[in-house]
Parts: sequence; C-alpha cells; structure tokens
Amino acid sequence: MSSMVNVKAGSRPPWVGLGAAVWIQIASGNAYNFPLYSHSLKSVLGFNQHQLTMLGVANDIGENVGLLPGIASNKFPPWLVLFIGSLTCFFGYGLLWLAVTRTLLLPYWLLWIALCVATNSSAWLSTAVLVTNMRNFPLSRGTVAGILKGYGGLSAAVFTEVYSMLFNNSSSKLLLFLALGVPILCFMMMYFVRPCTPASGEDSAERGHFLFTQTASVVLGLFLLGTTILDHMFHLSPSISYVSLAIMIILLMAPLAVPVKMTFYRTRTSQSEMLDQPIRSSDCSFPEEGDADNSDPLLKPSSSTTDLGSEDDDASEVAMLLAEGEGAVKKKRRPKRGEDFKFSEAVIKADFWLLFMVYFVGVGSGVTVLNNLAQIGIAQGVQDITILLSLFSFCNFVGRLGGGILSEYFVRSKTIPRTIWMACTQFIMIIVYLLFASAIDGTLYAATALLGICYGVQFSVMIPTVSELFGLKHFGLFYNFISLGNPLGALLFSGLLAGYIYDNEAAKQHGLNLLSSGGSCLGPNCFRVTFLVLACLCGVGSILSIILSMRIRPVYQMLYGGGSFRLPNTSNN
Repeated sequence: MSSMVNVKAGSRPPWVGLGAAVWIQIASGNAYNFPLYSHSLKSVLGFNQHQLTMLGVANDIGENVGLLPGIASNKFPPWLVLFIGSLTCFFGYGLLWLAVTRTLLLPYWLLWIALCVATNSSAWLSTAVLVTNMRNFPLSRGTVAGILKGYGGLSAAVFTEVYSMLFNNSSSKLLLFLALGVPILCFMMMYFVRPCTPASGEDSAERGHFLFTQTASVVLGLFLLGTTILDHMFHLSPSISYVSLAIMIILLMAPLAVPVKMTFYRTRTSQSEMLDQPIRSSDCSFPEEGDADNSDPLLKPSSSTTDLGSEDDDASEVAMLLAEGEGAVKKKRRPKRGEDFKFSEAVIKADFWLLFMVYFVGVGSGVTVLNNLAQIGIAQGVQDITILLSLFSFCNFVGRLGGGILSEYFVRSKTIPRTIWMACTQFIMIIVYLLFASAIDGTLYAATALLGICYGVQFSVMIPTVSELFGLKHFGLFYNFISLGNPLGALLFSGLLAGYIYDNEAAKQHGLNLLSSGGSCLGPNCFRVTFLVLACLCGVGSILSIILSMRIRPVYQMLYGGGSFRLPNTSNN
C-alpha cells in the first residue's frame, strides 16, 4: 500500500513543474527575436547586409549548440542549469542593449560573441525543462515533448505580441526586457522544476490533464494568430492591446490549473491513503550535486518490470553474452536499444546516425525556407510578409503539438514507431517544395502552412524517439547532439545553397557580376533550384525514415506491447 500511495502523492508535483516549464519554454524562444531587432543593429551600428547575415549565423549557432547543457543536465540539478542559462541571457542581451543604445561602443567581433552567448541561453533553458519533465512523465514522453516544444514554437508569437503592443516596436526596450525579464522569470520558476517520482502505471486522470493543457495551448495559438492579424489590419488601440496582453498571460497560466485542481479537488482518495500520504517535498527533491544518477528513479529498475518474465530476462542475458563472445572485454554487457546508453555506445549505432540524418534533412530543409521566408515572399510578389510569418509560426506550433499527440496514440495502440510520421511529413514536404518551386498563384500561403506543420512534427517526434531508443540517463546530451542538424542544415542549405543561387539570379537581373550583386531578386527563378534540391533531399529523408522505422519496430513492440509503456531494465550502466 505504501508504494502505491507514494505514486499518487508524487503525481501532483510533476504537474506544477510542467506548468512552470511552459513559462521557461516560452522564455527559451528568445532566439526567435533576432528579426525584431536586427534592423536596429544594421541602422544604428552601421552594419552592411553581410555583417548582419553573419550575426544571424551567431544567432543560430547559439540557439542550437547545446552539448554543454546536455552534459550539465545529467550532472547538476535543474535549478543550476536554469541559473546558468539566465546568466548567459543577462550578459549576452545586456551587451546588445548597451550597443544598440550607444551606451558602449563595442567591436563587431564582441557583438558576434555576445549574440551567440545570449541565444545559447535557449539551449540551457530548454534542455533543463525537457530533460526534467521527460523523466517525470516517462509514460507520456511524446505528449510531454509535443506540449513543451509546442509552447516553444509559440514563443515567437508571444514575444512579437509583447514587442508590438507593449514596447511599440522598440528594439532597445525588447533587448532590455530579454536581458532582465527572462532571468527574473527563470528565478521565479526554477524552484518548481525539479525531479519527481513518476507514476509506475497508467493514470486515467492524466489523459484528461494532458488534454486540458493541449487545448489551452491551441486556444493560446489561435488567440495570438488572431490578434496579430487584427493588429496588422486595424492597428489596435493601446487599451485593447493591454487587454490582449492580459488575456495572453492568463492563457499562459492555464497549465497551472491542473495542480490547483488536484490540490483542492481530490477524488477517489481513501482515508487510509490520506493518512499515509508522505510529505510533499519527499516526492520532488533536488538531487545532490554530481549525484544525478542516483536521484533519478528511472535509472533504477522497476520491481514490477524486473519481476515480470525474470526467467526470460536471464535467458536473454546469457544469449547476449554468448553472442558478444569475443568482444566481451568488460563484464557488463552492452545495452540493448531501449536501455540507457552512454554517448560512446550510442554513436556507434546505425540507428543513432539514421535518426540524425532524418532529422537533419527534415529540419535543415525547413529552416532554409524559414530563414529566407521574407525573400521568398518578396520574390513572389508579397511585400508584407507579417501574415506569412505568423502563419508559419502557428502551423509550426500545430505540428509540434499534433506530432506528439499523433505519435503517442499510434505507438500505444499499434506500436507504430514514431519515426514513421517523420517519413510521412517529409513525403508531404516534397510536394510542398514543388509547390514553392512552381510559384503558382495562390499556393504560397498553403505551402507555407503545410511546411510549418511538417517542420514542427520533426521536433516533437525526434525528442521522445531519442529517449526510447537510448534511454533517459543521458537524454540531454543525445537530444542536443542530434539538434545540431538544425544549424548544420541552415549553414549548408540556406547559407551556401540558397544564398548563392539567390545572389546569382539577382546579379543576372541587375546586370551585375555575382560579387557586386546587392539587389533584390524577383520571380520564381530566385529559389526554384533550391526548392528542387530540397525536394530531392526530403525524398532521401523519407526513405531513410522508413528504413529506421522498420529497424526499430521491435523496440516499440517491447516497450509498448499490450498498450502500456514498460520501463526496461536500466541497471546495466
């Protein structure tokens, strides 16, 4: 009875942490703000377009290089990881604010480093909340990943709303807000983001709580899209703008309604459970520094899982030892897929690199369109791309949230690997890129919306897949390493491929040579070759996704056979 009570008592604090993680995930989207203040860097500091483009590279590198946060998340408590992220945010954006306000005259190279440090806070903040909540809700990994990454996708719209309605499009005020507001928010929320004892079985009420949180995020997304369009069309008055901001804050607080409801409305709780209920802090406590392995309950084998088929497990271990034979230098056997891997053990696996390549193709091609969306719109005759950007942002959120929901449903009901949805969306992306290349009238907005959804799915599927194949023990490091596919794709497909083709076509139109070209390019030829190359890449990505899905199908049959998730034995490492 006591173990059952511990599970029920410990199921409340994780929801507080998830509600706090939503706010931190919004704050981690600060890297999306570069387009909002980049024009000020160019005009106030006198940068040319090439210098501004290189600052954009610093923005992408800082946001996506998270190997240090990945290592730190497995050695230090979440609050310390969040604290480091807050410091990088404060110093990085603080220097940018000093430069834009001309308080200090800083050299270009120092601004480049400052921007890289500032946006690297995104990696620290996002890694802390993702790792902690994935471990706190190990039975609902896809759903949790979809919710958190979905709110991360909405962060661009949230900051845009604050920038336009509260700061009246002032870049200096926005930078000061990022330097001070984000660290303050993290200090307020870091106490609630902590490791908790997860439930060892299915909870019928949990589905309803997740559904409420997902619905709240959808309502928030629709509200942000609607107010952005209305403000663009009618220029809302200050009073209406403040009301909109208040409603936005209320919607952001909606996930906290779940732990509030669980605190004041406890149902189906017997009197004996109430008497035996342990102290709340014992369920969610900070691990000792450097002792993350012992503090994480997922790193210890579940008694129920170990007892089930223990004879089969012994037989399989003997078979594994015999199979490894000549390479069995160590006494410990190598981990099987689904168990906890060390980084050195994961990088020699074909599945690891297949997943990296699939994610690299899907996200790398998508970020190419995102980085060039303004130029793509102008080339096709759309001068004001505000609605285009808002549409992509909202559909990106829908893809992140929907990818988590859809993959979670089918992996439980049919044991279908999550990566099959990466294959489906990348096949759709082939059609989308062909639509972009054709530049048919009326297809730009539809293609942008579809691409946003497909782009978002890549995030919410990759994250739980990493944890299911290679375990949660070093999840932060694995997740951040595979995330390097984003800046790598931006460098190769956007910076080299799309940039070169665009400048070459612009030079032809203006009768200049390539080196002296600085004008805008108009017409479908500006990006046609780029889109055809991206379509071919997604064709390759679709094939790799199918191969990966076929290879890992037995893992999902093992983990989700019978419709419920079973934690594998993780005592080998």
